Amino acid sequence: MGANIRSIELIANTASGSVGPGAPEEARAILAEFGGQTNVCVPENGELSACLQAAIDRGPDLLVILAGDGTARAAAELCGMHGPRIAPLPGGTMNMLPKAVYGTTDWKAALRDTLEHGVERPLGGGIVDGRLFLVAAILGSGALLAPAREAVREGRPLIAFHRARRAWRRAFSGRLRYSLDGATRGKAEAMTFMCPIASRALKDDDQFLEAAALDPAGVAEALRIGLASVMGDWRDDPAVQSIACRQARLWASSGIPAVLDGEPARLRASVQVSWKSEVARVLAPPRAPDPKAEH
Repeated sequence: MGANIRSIELIANTASGSVGPGAPEEARAILAEFGGQTNVCVPENGELSACLQAAIDRGPDLLVILAGDGTARAAAELCGMHGPRIAPLPGGTMNMLPKAVYGTTDWKAALRDTLEHGVERPLGGGIVDGRLFLVAAILGSGALLAPAREAVREGRPLIAFHRARRAWRRAFSGRLRYSLDGATRGKAEAMTFMCPIASRALKDDDQFLEAAALDPAGVAEALRIGLASVMGDWRDDPAVQSIACRQARLWASSGIPAVLDGEPARLRASVQVSWKSEVARVLAPPRAPDPKAEH
């Protein structure tokens, strides 16, 4: 193994979206090919957090996460820049962070490639209300529309419409007020913040977030944005305004619904969003040339 890896802890959450019951044994077989000291933890219901903390406490050279985006985010928070390096493999339903780090390859190929050719690099992230997100955050009524967006992605437009209408009725009272990098306040139904590693508009080494204000007038426009996010680029929608920023303040009349890296959350009525260039260390194969850098 490269990158001075002598000990590996691997968390395989078989209850996660795309981790099958045979994944732990497949992972053990792959790790055995490379030697070194390895341990595979398969948590039972309710044991995931304890399993993750125990793995980190053993101080491995590499912590491999074969689970969902929420577990990868928790691992990054716990490891930070001074703890074990992490390898967030695609084991969840959305796999937002693994796709950003490893592309669309399956977890077995990503693991082998990382153990053979992996290099360490810092991973940046956003902080909102003291919580970390590594890929994207949606704040406001747009967070309630996430199930409708998934129905659009799955090609079920009627279900998408009914989910969007139900979410619109549940939307919290009042629009968001926001200020980006101290500029004049604006209003929107929802705000999204994307990290450079996942943004089509930013280069991977940019040191700010892509912020977008979404202000659809109703269910139809909300669905139009959701469809654009699946079929093309939602930034082209007239109800979306996108800009780069390092800090943002958001206000609402009550608690703000949110989705952080695909996980639902409830935030306070006044929050700050900021970019942090180094939140954890990842191990991954060398990056291909960033196609966004050509634009």
